[in-house]
Amino acid sequence: MAYRKWRADALFTGSGLLNQDQVLITEKEHVEAIVNLQDAGPDIEFLPGLICPGFVNCHCHIELSHMRGLIPERTGLVDFLITVISRRRAKPEFILEMAAAAEQEMYRNGIVAVGDICNNLDSFPIKAKSKMIFHHFIETMGIMPQIAEERYQASVKIRETVISEGFSPAERVSIVPHAPYSVSRDLFEKIALDPDNHLLSIHNQEDAEENRFFLHGDGEFQRLYRVLGIEPSNFNPTGKRSLESYMPYFRSEQHMLLVHNVDTRKEDLEKNKREKLYFCLCPNANLHISGRLPDIPLLMEEGVRLVVGTDSLASNQQLSILEELKTLQAYYPQIETSLLLGWACLNGSKALGMEELTGSFEKGKKPGVLHINNLRDGKFSRESSVKRLV
Repeated sequence: MAYRKWRADALFTGSGLLNQDQVLITEKEHVEAIVNLQDAGPDIEFLPGLICPGFVNCHCHIELSHMRGLIPERTGLVDFLITVISRRRAKPEFILEMAAAAEQEMYRNGIVAVGDICNNLDSFPIKAKSKMIFHHFIETMGIMPQIAEERYQASVKIRETVISEGFSPAERVSIVPHAPYSVSRDLFEKIALDPDNHLLSIHNQEDAEENRFFLHGDGEFQRLYRVLGIEPSNFNPTGKRSLESYMPYFRSEQHMLLVHNVDTRKEDLEKNKREKLYFCLCPNANLHISGRLPDIPLLMEEGVRLVVGTDSLASNQQLSILEELKTLQAYYPQIETSLLLGWACLNGSKALGMEELTGSFEKGKKPGVLHINNLRDGKFSRESSVKRLV
């Protein structure tokens, strides 16, 4: 067998950090074992820095990759959404070309699994050939109740095509709501009751204006509705914050990824405690759109399950989980490197239901092997970069 043996200043297993006296042994793409240096034998490759499993990108929009660099920074969420809606159309061949480039960028940056949001079939030929594993979140939206069935059936048709064309196995395709403010009650119910929706994703509390809209029915989202040609009076505020307003639609056994969480507060977490909730952080996108980050110390204090995503190239300069971790640690230097890596590796794998394949160095898994260099005192530096070894 063609074993390879890896050793570094530190070895992150997926859930814990080991010192340089531990050796990772792989056989092709599979993990064979982690053993003590004295038991590892010859031909050990030593790399300064840190070795860890491949990253899991829990939230991406690969189909928006052609919008790279088009949207100015810090316009706020509503203006960002209006710009995406008005400028997302492009020539099909250009969309495909940019999606292919984005897929390669993620692979080079050490990503092994992706939770990808899709509104159409544009990106599926690219993803079907990828060396990364995808869970496809078919995003649906519709504010007016009379179009709920039409929008839901359109998403069902996309899911059926994805499966029948062999783009993805059925268990890695879900129909999901875009965001609380863009989905009617009727559409929420159809999505929640879909028997194949075991894993869901939603853009959650990305801006304070979202919660204001649900509480009072006023603010910036009235402008978004008017741009969409919808009279804001069609929206009936619940008098509750958005998370509390939509969470009752969903079953407790459904895995749910709540993405962004910029305006998530303690009261939201106390009122919506569920075992299978994962909170996805996309810090570089949050800074690009609004200049704000979630209250990460609060999320940690409350013990929620945290994972990491890149969002899209419409809201980010790159598709790199390492760059997301560097941003998190730059703003919150008290967060240990091993904890950040846990969010990006095993937590991410669990969130996407892929922990049997990826996320940690356990015998038989194929998690990828990454080398991260230029750490300083055990923390990421600006110069830290990642190289895929396996």
